[in-house]
Amino acid sequence: MEFQNIIVPVNGSAVDEETVKLACRMAKPDKAKLFAVHVIPIDRTLPLDAEVESEVQKGEAILDKAENVAKASGSSMDTDLLQAREPGPAIVDLTKERGADLIIIGIDYKTRFGQFDLGNVVPYILKNAPCRVILYHQYVGDQG
Repeated sequence: MEFQNIIVPVNGSAVDEETVKLACRMAKPDKAKLFAVHVIPIDRTLPLDAEVESEVQKGEAILDKAENVAKASGSSMDTDLLQAREPGPAIVDLTKERGADLIIIGIDYKTRFGQFDLGNVVPYILKNAPCRVILYHQYVGDQG
Protein backbone atom coordinates (compact mmCIF):
# COMPACT_ATOMS: atom_id res chain seq x y z
CA MET A 1 0.00 0.00 0.00
CA GLU A 2 1.25 3.43 -0.89
CA PHE A 3 0.03 6.57 0.86
CA GLN A 4 0.46 10.17 -0.21
CA ASN A 5 -1.82 12.09 2.17
CA ILE A 6 -2.70 10.90 5.66
CA ILE A 7 -5.32 12.55 7.89
CA VAL A 8 -4.96 12.17 11.66
CA PRO A 9 -7.93 13.46 13.70
CA VAL A 10 -6.86 14.49 17.21
CA ASN A 11 -9.02 15.52 20.14
CA GLY A 12 -6.64 15.89 23.07
CA SER A 13 -7.15 12.38 24.42
CA ALA A 14 -4.40 10.12 25.75
CA VAL A 15 -4.37 8.09 22.53
CA ASP A 16 -3.41 11.05 20.30
CA GLU A 17 0.34 10.72 20.83
CA GLU A 18 0.50 7.05 19.82
CA THR A 19 -1.83 7.68 16.88
CA VAL A 20 0.46 10.45 15.56
CA LYS A 21 3.52 8.20 16.02
CA LEU A 22 1.77 5.44 14.06
CA ALA A 23 0.90 7.90 11.30
CA CYS A 24 4.54 9.02 11.13
CA ARG A 25 5.70 5.41 10.76
CA MET A 26 3.10 4.78 8.04
CA ALA A 27 4.05 7.99 6.18
CA LYS A 28 7.83 7.45 6.06
CA PRO A 29 8.18 4.75 3.37
CA ASP A 30 6.26 6.75 0.76
CA LYS A 31 7.09 10.21 2.15
CA ALA A 32 3.36 10.84 2.60
CA LYS A 33 2.13 14.22 3.79
CA LEU A 34 0.60 14.24 7.27
CA PHE A 35 -2.35 16.38 8.29
CA ALA A 36 -3.58 16.59 11.89
CA VAL A 37 -7.11 17.90 12.27
CA HIS A 38 -9.01 19.01 15.34
CA VAL A 39 -12.70 19.79 15.04
CA ILE A 40 -14.41 22.21 17.40
CA PRO A 41 -18.08 21.21 17.63
CA ILE A 42 -20.31 24.29 17.41
CA ASP A 43 -23.69 24.15 19.13
CA ARG A 44 -26.67 24.54 16.83
CA THR A 45 -27.77 27.62 18.77
CA LEU A 46 -24.65 29.47 17.59
CA PRO A 47 -23.67 30.52 14.07
CA LEU A 48 -21.14 28.14 12.52
CA ASP A 49 -18.49 30.85 12.36
CA ALA A 50 -18.91 31.85 16.03
CA GLU A 51 -15.56 32.46 17.72
CA VAL A 52 -15.35 30.30 20.81
CA GLU A 53 -11.99 31.61 22.02
CA SER A 54 -11.43 29.06 24.79
CA GLU A 55 -12.10 26.17 22.40
CA VAL A 56 -9.86 27.70 19.73
CA GLN A 57 -6.98 27.98 22.22
CA LYS A 58 -7.56 24.41 23.40
CA GLY A 59 -7.66 23.18 19.79
CA GLU A 60 -4.45 25.02 18.89
CA ALA A 61 -2.71 23.47 21.91
CA ILE A 62 -3.88 19.98 20.84
CA LEU A 63 -2.60 20.56 17.30
CA ASP A 64 0.72 21.98 18.59
CA LYS A 65 1.22 18.84 20.66
CA ALA A 66 0.50 16.61 17.63
CA GLU A 67 2.93 18.64 15.54
CA ASN A 68 5.62 18.31 18.23
CA VAL A 69 5.12 14.53 18.45
CA ALA A 70 5.52 14.31 14.67
CA LYS A 71 8.63 16.48 14.78
CA ALA A 72 10.13 14.26 17.51
CA SER A 73 9.43 11.28 15.24
CA GLY A 74 11.34 12.94 12.39
CA SER A 75 8.26 13.96 10.38
CA SER A 76 6.55 17.20 9.53
CA MET A 77 2.81 17.63 9.94
CA ASP A 78 0.40 20.28 8.72
CA THR A 79 -2.53 21.12 10.98
CA ASP A 80 -6.14 22.14 10.45
CA LEU A 81 -8.46 23.59 13.09
CA LEU A 82 -12.07 23.31 11.94
CA GLN A 83 -15.40 24.39 13.37
CA ALA A 84 -18.39 22.23 12.50
CA ARG A 85 -21.70 20.98 13.84
CA GLU A 86 -20.42 17.40 13.87
CA PRO A 87 -16.78 16.19 13.72
CA GLY A 88 -17.42 13.11 11.53
CA PRO A 89 -18.70 14.92 8.42
CA ALA A 90 -16.02 17.62 8.82
CA ILE A 91 -13.26 15.00 8.86
CA VAL A 92 -14.71 13.17 5.84
CA ASP A 93 -15.03 16.47 3.92
CA LEU A 94 -11.42 17.40 4.75
CA THR A 95 -10.30 13.96 3.57
CA LYS A 96 -11.97 14.60 0.21
CA GLU A 97 -10.52 18.14 -0.04
CA ARG A 98 -6.99 16.96 0.69
CA GLY A 99 -7.27 13.91 -1.53
CA ALA A 100 -6.23 11.78 1.42
CA ASP A 101 -5.81 8.07 0.92
CA LEU A 102 -5.71 7.14 4.62
CA ILE A 103 -7.30 8.26 7.88
CA ILE A 104 -5.69 7.06 11.10
CA ILE A 105 -7.98 7.68 14.04
CA GLY A 106 -7.34 6.73 17.64
CA ILE A 107 -9.99 5.93 20.22
CA ASP A 108 -9.94 5.67 23.98
CA TYR A 109 -11.68 2.92 25.84
CA LYS A 110 -15.14 4.33 26.62
CA THR A 111 -18.20 2.60 27.93
CA ARG A 112 -21.87 3.44 27.69
CA PHE A 113 -24.41 1.49 29.67
CA GLY A 114 -21.60 -0.84 30.76
CA GLN A 115 -20.59 -1.75 27.18
CA PHE A 116 -17.63 -0.65 25.06
CA ASP A 117 -18.76 2.25 22.87
CA LEU A 118 -17.24 3.72 19.71
CA GLY A 119 -19.24 6.95 20.01
CA ASN A 120 -20.68 8.70 16.95
CA VAL A 121 -17.58 9.98 15.11
CA VAL A 122 -15.76 6.70 14.41
CA PRO A 123 -18.78 4.84 12.95
CA TYR A 124 -19.54 7.86 10.74
CA ILE A 125 -15.98 7.94 9.42
CA LEU A 126 -15.88 4.17 8.89
CA LYS A 127 -19.14 4.33 6.92
CA ASN A 128 -18.44 7.46 4.84
CA ALA A 129 -14.68 7.77 4.37
CA PRO A 130 -13.59 7.89 0.71
CA CYS A 131 -10.37 6.04 1.58
CA ARG A 132 -8.82 3.44 3.88
CA VAL A 133 -9.25 3.93 7.63
CA ILE A 134 -7.02 2.57 10.37
CA LEU A 135 -8.58 2.54 13.81
CA TYR A 136 -6.02 2.61 16.63
CA HIS A 137 -7.29 1.41 19.99
CA GLN A 138 -4.70 1.81 22.71
CA TYR A 139 -4.24 -1.14 25.07
CA VAL A 140 -5.75 -0.31 28.46
CA GLY A 141 -5.07 -3.43 30.47
CA ASP A 142 -7.87 -5.25 32.28
CA GLN A 143 -10.56 -2.56 31.94
CA GLY A 144 -13.08 -4.69 30.21
